[in-house]
Amino acid sequence: MTTTAETRKFEAEVAQVLHLVTHSLYSHKEIFLRELISNASDACDKLRFESIASPDLLAGAGDLHIDVSWDKAARTVTIRDTGIGMSREDVVANIGTIASSGTRRFLEAMSGEQKADARLIGQFGVGFYSAFVVADRVTVLTRHAGAAPEAGVKWESDGRGEYSLEDVTLPERGTTVVLHLKADEDEFLDGWKLRSLVRKYSDHVAFPIRMPKDAPMPAEGEDEKTDAAPEWETANDASALWTKSKSDISDQDYQGFYKSLGHDFNDAAAWTHNRVEGSQSFTTLLYLPSQPPFDLMMGGRDERKGLKLYIKRVFVMDAAEELLPNYLRFVRGVVDADDLPLNVSRELLQQNRQLDRIKGACVKRVLDMIEKLARDDAETFAAFHKAFGNTLKEGIVEDASNRERIAKILRFASTKGDGAAQTVSLDDYVGRMPVGQDTIWYITADGYKAAAGSPQLEAFRAKDIEVLLMFDRIDEWMLGSLHEYAGKSMKNVAKGELPLDEADKAKQAEAATAAAPLVEKIKRLLGERVGDVRVSARLTDSPSCLALADYEMAPHLARLLREAGQAVPDSKPTLEINPQHALLQRIDGEIDDAKATDLATLLLEQAEIAAGAPLPDPAAFVQRMNRVLLGA
Repeated sequence: MTTTAETRKFEAEVAQVLHLVTHSLYSHKEIFLRELISNASDACDKLRFESIASPDLLAGAGDLHIDVSWDKAARTVTIRDTGIGMSREDVVANIGTIASSGTRRFLEAMSGEQKADARLIGQFGVGFYSAFVVADRVTVLTRHAGAAPEAGVKWESDGRGEYSLEDVTLPERGTTVVLHLKADEDEFLDGWKLRSLVRKYSDHVAFPIRMPKDAPMPAEGEDEKTDAAPEWETANDASALWTKSKSDISDQDYQGFYKSLGHDFNDAAAWTHNRVEGSQSFTTLLYLPSQPPFDLMMGGRDERKGLKLYIKRVFVMDAAEELLPNYLRFVRGVVDADDLPLNVSRELLQQNRQLDRIKGACVKRVLDMIEKLARDDAETFAAFHKAFGNTLKEGIVEDASNRERIAKILRFASTKGDGAAQTVSLDDYVGRMPVGQDTIWYITADGYKAAAGSPQLEAFRAKDIEVLLMFDRIDEWMLGSLHEYAGKSMKNVAKGELPLDEADKAKQAEAATAAAPLVEKIKRLLGERVGDVRVSARLTDSPSCLALADYEMAPHLARLLREAGQAVPDSKPTLEINPQHALLQRIDGEIDDAKATDLATLLLEQAEIAAGAPLPDPAAFVQRMNRVLLGA
């Protein structure tokens, strides 16, 4: 037959990835075998699923397996699977391009001064390219299941910017990847080394990984047989870990399966393995990562992963997002259901009532696991919370039914805590509340120092009332849905009127009456720049602060939204003043209207700066400050 051969250039970003893989990722070279076996396993999983509706796809070879072999003379390592294979179009799409919106961010992260690590391979869908860590040429032979033998495709590249495509005749479906090893990679031509890597990284792949048996030594007088077909033996456990009894699985087995499942070199922080029996039976094996997966850090919500979904040990979906809510997208694991319909479509999955029950069980198991980690291992939990606390906060808004449980897990800094360390739980706060206090007080800011140094805290410090310091960007948005906890209302110290006892009310009224002329003077001097001016019950040392209405947006959040291009309605601030402060007394005694206006405006602007609001005219602020400093 006439073959069609052509040479193509990689897309620019693929070429950059290949360059980085080839020249930078040497810390864990052995990862290439894990990634290629993982790809082969996925191909077998997909064929098994597709064959349910189209049994003829298995024609010719019904068994699904992965073969790993090596040839010392040719200096090659070969990984072959009997999975679904690829068409010519699939090869171009899957190997010639990286169809990911986060690719540029991936490249930027790997191109930084800090040396990239091979753990990034696979976590960003570039597992195939790990072959070029140890090979200077890679050949792929593949034929899609159900296609004619002459529909095979040969792909080959040296990883330097181009690849060739050629139509070839292949008698069997599946994919063969041949690695032509670099001169200094002899260790991967050793059968014992390859077997150890299979057991280390891929022991729990659910398909047999076959390797040639070591040939026996020839008897005396016999010639060594070099052309005999290899005799294969299975090198991995080849059974689904989650189907075993928990008593038969060691911690090392669980961690090994997690690393294979999650493409991670780090151990999992925790895991939970459960079998539910009854009208609806299913098994779950769920893991908490100890470090954020790369796609979570770089891609955020748009590049999330889900759990692997199996039905009666048959793979259905690699990332079933319907099994966990979005705020738990960092969880890795497997769900194997006994009684979901095998021909269910993605659209039906989203509406299936049985699936909703599985999702509810998964959420409960994950929250149980996090709570147990918090109780039993404070150090590991602290690292976990640092990595995923902000992601969990999304659940306060998204999952009303579990809002209290999620809030219980969260940790914050506090005026009675250890500096900026986020170690104080809401239960800790409630446990320290004095008799008669029925409010959990907090303040939000765009940084710890801004929160801890806010003038709004002065009255609370004077009364020894604890305030939670919330300075993550998500906090203000989260608190819009967290109005109470354990029957205690939650309130921002900067919003609304402070609750005062009768003695404080009388003192406040007396101060407001005495300062009424000063308040009116400042209102006149500031004009349209303020909505109101009033005497503060919050201040003891500072001259001024901004006060917000109960449902008004914090200035630092409004600034962030504007910077992100969001429309934010304009609002005039309420300025609270401390009449006892020397600056206010100076304004009160200033008879020059221009100088008094400068002082009053600086009073407002310093309050805006402390609250995280942008100055409307920084140049005018500088000029005004200089005039005051020079006494002009």
